[in-house]
Amino acid sequence: MITRVAAAAAVVFFLCTAFRSGWRRVETDFPNYYTAAVCIHKGLPLRNFYDWTWFQRQINFAGIEHQLGAYPPHTPLTSLPILPLAGFPFQTAKRIWLVCNLFFLAATIWLLARLTGFRAEQLILLAFLGFGALYSNFLYGQYYVFLLFLLTFAFFCLERQQPTASGFLCGVIFGLKLYGGPFLLYFLVKRNWRAAAGFGAAAILMCALAIAMFGWADVHYYGTQILPRALDGEIIDPYNAVNQTYSTLLRRLFFFEPELNPHPVWGGPLAVFFLQPFLTLMIVGLTLAGLLPRQLGPERRDFAWFAVATLLISASTSSYSFVILLLPVALLLQEAGTRQRVFLVAAFIALTLPLKLAWHAWFPRLWVLLALFLFAGWEYWRGMSVKTVAGAVAIVALLASASAWIHYRRYEQEPGRSYDIVAAEPGAVFSASPAISRSGLFYQSISGGKYVLKWQRNRTIEELSFDGEAFRPFVPSPDGPVYFELVAHQRSTMMQFDPVTRIALPISGVEAPSAAAPAESPDGKWVAYESRESGWKQIWLRNRETGLERVLAIGRCNNTSPAWELDSSAVIFASDCDRSTGLPALFRAQISAP
Repeated sequence: MITRVAAAAAVVFFLCTAFRSGWRRVETDFPNYYTAAVCIHKGLPLRNFYDWTWFQRQINFAGIEHQLGAYPPHTPLTSLPILPLAGFPFQTAKRIWLVCNLFFLAATIWLLARLTGFRAEQLILLAFLGFGALYSNFLYGQYYVFLLFLLTFAFFCLERQQPTASGFLCGVIFGLKLYGGPFLLYFLVKRNWRAAAGFGAAAILMCALAIAMFGWADVHYYGTQILPRALDGEIIDPYNAVNQTYSTLLRRLFFFEPELNPHPVWGGPLAVFFLQPFLTLMIVGLTLAGLLPRQLGPERRDFAWFAVATLLISASTSSYSFVILLLPVALLLQEAGTRQRVFLVAAFIALTLPLKLAWHAWFPRLWVLLALFLFAGWEYWRGMSVKTVAGAVAIVALLASASAWIHYRRYEQEPGRSYDIVAAEPGAVFSASPAISRSGLFYQSISGGKYVLKWQRNRTIEELSFDGEAFRPFVPSPDGPVYFELVAHQRSTMMQFDPVTRIALPISGVEAPSAAAPAESPDGKWVAYESRESGWKQIWLRNRETGLERVLAIGRCNNTSPAWELDSSAVIFASDCDRSTGLPALFRAQISAP
């Protein structure tokens, strides 16, 4: 009776706090999913979704004001469940999604009750102990309650001797959020061929659906340009400790980046390039090696442990991600003793508990998740021989070394090794579209949760903020005014800013040049331009007299928007190398003596 009363009180408290906050407030990340769904309805090209400026413009056009958003690193089909809601006004769509999430959560608890034998009220209280993760899911209109339901349903099918359906659901998760991808390895090592076949069928179906919706070229663009960097952890701000992964930890420890990580413990990028694949392969390898002798053994602990391992190797986690742990923790609790249950519940609370910003720097969630992984996997490794472990470590080290060598060679070619950063500001995540006049350097930036213009002159940087999002400044002549696009209230307006009077006014009859337009040097000798021949955006330089060309900025990243200094001695350009897809900094490439 007491348990039921407590569970009822927990439900009421949740509805009055987390659900109510999500119902009333406009918060990221639902605007990203909703905007992508609206863009799909309009038939807009997928590759533009990964352009931060373009996507922010679409967020405003969708009727969402004062909300910063972006689509990377989501898959082409991430917004698929939101597609039926794209015809509703934004807040109505979010409220429908929140109601759906209530049903997904209730269905998950019902399935877990059927699976574990725990009463529904006990599972409600367990879920409530993860209140921090639930709160952020409903406040942001996030996706992970839905993923939790799909994963729980997949295991329910596995337990009910429906492996094909289980594999198919994991394949669907893979198509939506990548999280389900490693479960193919789980099915293979367990020799569950029907589940593996179901996974493969779902993956093929999701890929075919993406091609039908967006075309082969754009899906190929995602697979070759967005996905590889996402798997390397180059997402949003890859140095931000809010992303509690070992990928972020390694970058903060060993990777120097002038704006986002100016003070690493030791500047050794080769350590990142080696340790990141080494740790990933070790976690996956040790997990699969532990499961191999239990190919036909019980599924519950195996599946739960693998679910924890999959979250541990993820390149992106946030507070809402850990709601997924409700499934493995519930499964592990079923067979645990009293002390083990205390640890499991404590770990679940610690992983879902809101953290003070200062605590993130110590990566507490990463260490707790690692402890949970080791706790669940200890019995699997007790029978392993030293030779087996040593052989696995040697193979993994060899593979990680090969990966590190490839990554380091690419790293050495990137602009940061040859050129100086321009207009550097601590914590600046976005600096793009440089425009140079006699009044100074103007460029697009992100500050205070919106897009602004920055103005650098005499080694000082001034922020120019407007009522709306300021995009892509350009200067037709060195002495002329600065033009830029202002997007606000679902409208785009071309603006003129006068550096002398500091007044910005709407103007008609002026069109912005293409973002990829070639830039001719003021002395007429050179042309700098973007090229996509290698897949990535690179900047080339052509001598107009001789016709000779040479690459100016390359790398496994994007280098864009060349602009000439007024004396033709250097090119200022944007590069997202060493950072994240679509979040560049500005660099200066010296061409000749000034």
